[in-house]
Amino acid sequence: MTRAPVSLPQVALPDNQRGFLQTKRTDTWWLFPTITLIYFAIAATYLTWAAWQGEHYWYSGPGGAQYLSPIYSPVLFSDSTRAGAAPVEHSWFGEWPSWLPKLLLGFIPLTPALLILWAPGGFRLTCYYYRGAYYKAFWGDPPNCAVGEPGFRGTRFRGERSLPLVIMNIHRYFLYAVIPFIFILSYDAIISFIFIDPETGSHRFGIGVGSLVITANTVLLASYTFGCHSLRHIIGGKKDCIASSQARLTAYNCVGCFNRWHMQWAWISLFWVGFADLYIRLCSMGIWSDWRIL
Repeated sequence: MTRAPVSLPQVALPDNQRGFLQTKRTDTWWLFPTITLIYFAIAATYLTWAAWQGEHYWYSGPGGAQYLSPIYSPVLFSDSTRAGAAPVEHSWFGEWPSWLPKLLLGFIPLTPALLILWAPGGFRLTCYYYRGAYYKAFWGDPPNCAVGEPGFRGTRFRGERSLPLVIMNIHRYFLYAVIPFIFILSYDAIISFIFIDPETGSHRFGIGVGSLVITANTVLLASYTFGCHSLRHIIGGKKDCIASSQARLTAYNCVGCFNRWHMQWAWISLFWVGFADLYIRLCSMGIWSDWRIL
């Protein structure tokens, strides 16, 4: 095989002078950071808005379907005075207690979602892939490889060794917190296939579009979680060299199957968890009808 050097087109810049967004690159280096910024901004805005609503996160259809929004699962306390709230018997600790305020600082709504989202939210915020993506998209740190950084960043690279970014190193502890959520969401997926007859109260198997939406959400979130870099390190025995143990190597490779698609799972699961909430919300509000498949 013959090889020949290929020269890339470049734009001349003064030596040692690279201002913000200046680069010798002539490709569309700005496209992916821009898409990332827009995508993350829309997802964060919608999920924050949905978590503050505290209503229309539960759907009980005329055919007996029961759907719970994934960003409200598990429901620790249910406020039965709110429209579209989960029934009290579906919450872990019953009715919303009097000692728990419904407003923080007098204006921030406290909802069932905000009681539990600190775990999955913290897990995504400190995710190794997400850090690399939103550092570029939101902070320009750097905007992309060989592209000038903003002047306020300074010339000394601190990495994640000091505040505030040193707290990103608690990612593995958020991993421990979110693994139980996968099993809880799996339970939600199972009950989405159990339809309750409104007349007799009997239970029967059924499939609605919402059942498939919730199940797909659980599969995507599980694939994203079980592909975590920290989990791969932990399940491999926390060793730098794992080849000496066949059991550790097998477990490491198993998690590696998910890890190879970690970026894709991160993007798709973030979209789908928002879509699942939107689907259940619109069905609860009567805007959409859940189509019964079986």
